[in-house]
Amino acid sequence: MPGIVKIGMTTRENPQVRMNELYTTGVPLPFECAIAVKVEDERADELEKVLHKAFSPNRLNPSREFFEIELSQVEAIMRTWSDEDVTPQVNKETENLPPEDRAAATEYKRTRRPNLNFVEMGVPIGSKLTSAITEEEATVISPRTVLFRGKEMSLTKATTKVREGKDPGPPTRHWEFDGRSLGEIYRETYGARIVE
Repeated sequence: MPGIVKIGMTTRENPQVRMNELYTTGVPLPFECAIAVKVEDERADELEKVLHKAFSPNRLNPSREFFEIELSQVEAIMRTWSDEDVTPQVNKETENLPPEDRAAATEYKRTRRPNLNFVEMGVPIGSKLTSAITEEEATVISPRTVLFRGKEMSLTKATTKVREGKDPGPPTRHWEFDGRSLGEIYRETYGARIVE
């Protein structure tokens, strides 16, 4: 799920076992391990709580461990808590997935829509985006986030708020920059093959 990170811990020696358990019929593709570190048992619970608290404003559902954040944010904290990065060993275990699951994940990565990046799209930090629905403004404050209704969030989250909780689909279709559809700018930046 692009732009969404699951932050969790396991007491299992092999974290891939836990990842395989999470890969059920309700999940379209296998989870990919972005970073895994080994932490002493007594500190592991504390680290998970620190991460969940640090990113609580970006938590998608209070009863789930999914966050709309950049991987680099999580990695920075996790690396300060451990000297032992076990990511390569965990990812080596994905070789045990059924070939069709590995192929689906590879194909998805090859063809999926690129993550929206305002700077790449020529929308400078500080720019104002206007909602095509409510005419409210959002201010671009980083390559991937806006300030909307006084809070930093992704454009997807801002669009969901504008649409009163309804699934926004691609958020770029609901916003304008300098009188142009953000969807049009997105397609110009990332290619005409993108369907809005």
